[in-house]
Amino acid sequence: MHEACRTAPNSELGYGDPAGNWQLRETLAAYLRRVRAADTAADRVIICSGMAQSVALILRVLAGQGLTRVGFEDPGSVSSTTATAAWAGIQAVPVRVDDHGVDVTALEASGAGAVLLTPAHQWPTGVVLAPERRLALADWAARTEAVIIEDDYDAEFRYDRDPVGALQGLAPDRVISLGTVSKSLAPVLRLGWIASPPRLSADLARAKQVTDRGSPGLDQLALALLIESGRYDRHLRRMRAEYAARRDVLVRALAGHAPGVRLTGLAAGFHAVAHLPAATAENDVIRAARSRSVGLYGMSTYRADHSPHPTQLVLGFGNTSQRAIQTGIALISDLLHSRR
Repeated sequence: MHEACRTAPNSELGYGDPAGNWQLRETLAAYLRRVRAADTAADRVIICSGMAQSVALILRVLAGQGLTRVGFEDPGSVSSTTATAAWAGIQAVPVRVDDHGVDVTALEASGAGAVLLTPAHQWPTGVVLAPERRLALADWAARTEAVIIEDDYDAEFRYDRDPVGALQGLAPDRVISLGTVSKSLAPVLRLGWIASPPRLSADLARAKQVTDRGSPGLDQLALALLIESGRYDRHLRRMRAEYAARRDVLVRALAGHAPGVRLTGLAAGFHAVAHLPAATAENDVIRAARSRSVGLYGMSTYRADHSPHPTQLVLGFGNTSQRAIQTGIALISDLLHSRR
């Protein structure tokens, strides 16, 4: 840019710290300590343009330090994780998830030096990482000097009890915790954060600077003020009640129209998993539902091998009205029974 067009470096409208607005970083660090039981401070928080950039920056930095393989949950965000890892020059390997969360024994056998997890509410199965698995993960990371990347994408929206504490608080020197306002406010804001171990903070800040010089400063200041004023907490309480109501409508609608369908993953977040009869063909159900203007997503999309078995549907209710949920389930109730 021509020198005459640049804003003075000491101006409030200058580029600022590429790691993020200091006020927001202090506010977020305090918020994460209070709400997520995190062990962090402002100088370890880096503001990013959403979760996608956070993961990309971390993998690029870790690749520069010698990482060659990263594990990810299976089922999970297969396509985005493999694409981001490839961009960073790293191989992404799937690691099995069961009813207790990621299989730590399988993770260790994979040879991965890092793993990307959603421990508070696993995407997309909805399971919570069991306490014994948390301890095993922390032990694995300490013994192998590995890194755990914690995607804390919707942990604040829990309905059965207080939110599960962040894994980062258990092993702050080994866990990089990621957060975002995409679920709590809106994806269009493109604001997220990294709570980094001290040894990686400077490298991540430099990677952010090289990538885009920093996220939009005015948006950061607005978020800081929203949190500091208490309005963010009030907004979360209001939306938590609304999402819980939509969840309850989904449960009642399925109980009334398809009582044989079991639902899991309902304790938090914005989706549930519907377990269909074994003889049901996932693709047939999805196609038939689409012909009735009802969008469904099969679990096979999120499995590394794209297997349609066991037959499960991922039912989202976060951006669907209560009336639309009731109507949609009524329209497809006959499809949820056994079909060969």
